[in-house]
Amino acid sequence: MGDSRLQRSGLTGGLSCSCLVFHQKISIFVRQSLNAVQQEIIIRIARVDKNAKDVPLPAYATDGSSGMDIHAAVASDTILKPGETSLIPTGFTIEVPNGLEAQVRPRSGLAIKHNVGVLNTPGTIDSDYRGEVKVILTNFGKTDFTVRRGDRIAQLVIAPVVRARWQEVDDLKTTNRGSGGFGHTGT
Repeated sequence: MGDSRLQRSGLTGGLSCSCLVFHQKISIFVRQSLNAVQQEIIIRIARVDKNAKDVPLPAYATDGSSGMDIHAAVASDTILKPGETSLIPTGFTIEVPNGLEAQVRPRSGLAIKHNVGVLNTPGTIDSDYRGEVKVILTNFGKTDFTVRRGDRIAQLVIAPVVRARWQEVDDLKTTNRGSGGFGHTGT
């Protein structure tokens, strides 16, 4: 839609030309992002123990799920005492394509029902890591929590990675916020 049609339709709302250019760039970015969402990628996965097929591989629970459920591959029941953290095996390794990462995130049901979560959230699995995926699970509650083989313990989200280069300067541009942080706008 050209500038004159935008103005006639009243959609510009008094926006300047630079704002329209920005709006066009955002619109293009959103369209490209939506197109990317509709794509599906293939990620290679292997079981650590080829004979252990009783633990499901990560899978989406619903068509709208962002994360795939990750299941525990513990050899026997593992009890997490209150305040305790344990490294829980999942029984699989993955080959994340370059330019992507896999993020290990907590499950909301475990958090609200049992006060159990993933300590380093999100945990990052880099594209060059080839070891077993493990989950740093913590019991933040007041009672023991038992992790059983096959339990859903976390979720795995595949996300794009943007690489940055630092440009060292003597000073940064100032802002109204400045160095305010850690609750400076209220609680």
